Amino acid sequence: MSARANILSRIRTRQGKAVTVRASEREAVAQYLAAHPQGPRPQTGNDAVARFRERALGLSTTIGELSSAGEIPAAVARYLQSAGLAPAAVCWPQFAALDWRAQGIAVEARAAHGDDLVGITGAFCAIAETGTLMMCSGPDTPPATSLLPETHIAVLRRDRIVAGMEDAWALLRSESAGLPRAVNFISGPSRTADIEQTVTLGAHGPYRVHILLL
Repeated sequence: MSARANILSRIRTRQGKAVTVRASEREAVAQYLAAHPQGPRPQTGNDAVARFRERALGLSTTIGELSSAGEIPAAVARYLQSAGLAPAAVCWPQFAALDWRAQGIAVEARAAHGDDLVGITGAFCAIAETGTLMMCSGPDTPPATSLLPETHIAVLRRDRIVAGMEDAWALLRSESAGLPRAVNFISGPSRTADIEQTVTLGAHGPYRVHILLL
């Protein structure tokens, strides 16, 4: 962080500004963001959950629906069995207290390593317009858990689905004192068509994305 601070300090000095950001500057930026009009946006309809489901399924994401968090271990067990995957995973700390043992699943609450095959995470929110998960990094939300394993299982609450990208950023600004170190957007399994224009899943990350919709 000291190197980052030094770089930004030099930039501000060349701009003729004080090294330390004044409160008035932050307020001016906040006022600009609040007053800046949004550009044209496509219509997504009134049912954000239905729109998200439609777009996510179109991206090769699979979806399971649950009525309570207590159902998560059983739903994960069913999914792993149907996909022919071993009953083992890593998860974000918020899911550590769930009764995984009752479902015969070995789950560790930690960031994923290169040899972990299944990662279980939450999501900051989701975007109905594109079927995308918005993930914010932090000590209890390590990005590796969604990026390294071959299979990513994400738990998403219905009330965290917003209409568009603009709404997702507005939600983050309203709920966070500052931006996280990284914000990742996940739109279905990783894919590429670099080789002969043939779409290949799992090129740069998970080739399975399964969402448990609460």
